Amino acid sequence: MEDITAYTNGKKFQLDDVIEAQQFDRDTLSAIFEVAREMEKVEKKSPGSQILKGYLMATLFYEPSTRTRLSFESAMKRLGDTIRTVEGYSDIIVMRHFESGAARRAAATADIPIINAGDGPGQHPTQALLDVYTIEREIGKLDGIRVGLVGDLANGRTVRSLAYLLAKYQDVKIYFVSPDVVKMKDDIKDYLTSRDVEWEESADLMEVASKCDVVYQTRIQRERFGERIDLYEEARGKYIVDKDVLKVMQKHAVVMHPLPRLDEITVDVDSDPRAAYFRQAKNGLYIRMALLKLLLIGW
Repeated sequence: MEDITAYTNGKKFQLDDVIEAQQFDRDTLSAIFEVAREMEKVEKKSPGSQILKGYLMATLFYEPSTRTRLSFESAMKRLGDTIRTVEGYSDIIVMRHFESGAARRAAATADIPIINAGDGPGQHPTQALLDVYTIEREIGKLDGIRVGLVGDLANGRTVRSLAYLLAKYQDVKIYFVSPDVVKMKDDIKDYLTSRDVEWEESADLMEVASKCDVVYQTRIQRERFGERIDLYEEARGKYIVDKDVLKVMQKHAVVMHPLPRLDEITVDVDSDPRAAYFRQAKNGLYIRMALLKLLLIGW
């Protein structure tokens, strides 16, 4: 049996919950990434690791319902009651909800750690952590990089959280490439400007791809368009990463995607070594192992 003390010195993790990307500073990110590297070693050497033996995780994944839409007040009461019930028999809660801010409200109610696994179009901090971890591993640095965020930037919670984390590094430039109907919202642009992070909106994916270290593609989200299927179809096919995009990309650059994809990255890109999205997904395991270990046991 493994000795937990081999992976921790017992020091308490400085965060009680993981709710949003703004919670993390550079030092904390570097430390989490170091734990993630240790978790990768653990997973490869001992897939049946006992590090978290005896702990119970509850997953609460809510989906929107147009048939039984609750009022805001009723929904919040129901959420609070559920959290209080679940925390009675679990040690940590991983939660996805269709309302922005739901994870924060849950954390205010619960006495056990809450991990936000996505709250509507708000944030997805664990995805952003694994994204930055992947960029560091693939590119070899985080300062001085150029990142192109492509696709549904208005509704994509992954790109919002990623932008917040990238703002913590020096000399970063972010390009926003999206159809007009799903442009990055002003709150993110204002945040980047307040942190002196250079950003630029562009309609030319090829030009941006030629400049970037990372092309971060996202899917256009059908559910955000309601009955306007025409607008969805127009947006969906506007920016596609294919072999032509790869031709203009730098040799060291990578293509990333939070997955699952639709048709915004063609399958013939998969075989190119710069296609990092499957490695990115694997890194998610190590980052989430690290977060569970830190929140439940400590450093």
